[in-house]
Amino acid sequence: MNQVVLLIGGNQGDRMALMEQATEQIRERIGSVVALSRVYETEPWGDFEMPEGRGGVAVPWFLNRGMLVETTLSPWQVLRTALAIEATLGRRRLGDASSASSTRIYCSRTMDIDLIFYDNLIVDTSELTLPHPRMHLRRFVLEPLAEIIPDYRHPVLGKSIIQLLHEI
Repeated sequence: MNQVVLLIGGNQGDRMALMEQATEQIRERIGSVVALSRVYETEPWGDFEMPEGRGGVAVPWFLNRGMLVETTLSPWQVLRTALAIEATLGRRRLGDASSASSTRIYCSRTMDIDLIFYDNLIVDTSELTLPHPRMHLRRFVLEPLAEIIPDYRHPVLGKSIIQLLHEI
């Protein structure tokens, strides 16, 4: 059995209902949820798009939750399943991930499921990067993870989640 650490979140629609639906679909389609953080409400991070036709109205805050899941799926199967769950919950992606990351513009979404760790695997392909390449820079990732895997050591940086959180 493999362990995958996921961060789920969104800022559109009924955020809490979508979090619960995502958690249930992860249980059904990816594996057993063995640890689940509380839900955190966080301000949007990064360069966000301006909401269309909203005249500068602020971007809604996100709900985020970390989870540790035991799975028999490969990392690529987890990724494809996570993307399918996002789509089921109304996520619409504009363009591909490489164009979004190169412009550093982030979009509001109903659901985002990020693969943060998969066991201690290190992967760097065009489809998947593990550990998540920017997780150590984001408080909204580290706080939920510190609740469920505080002593887990980042396989590249060699620091625990708690240490990474204290460095922010």
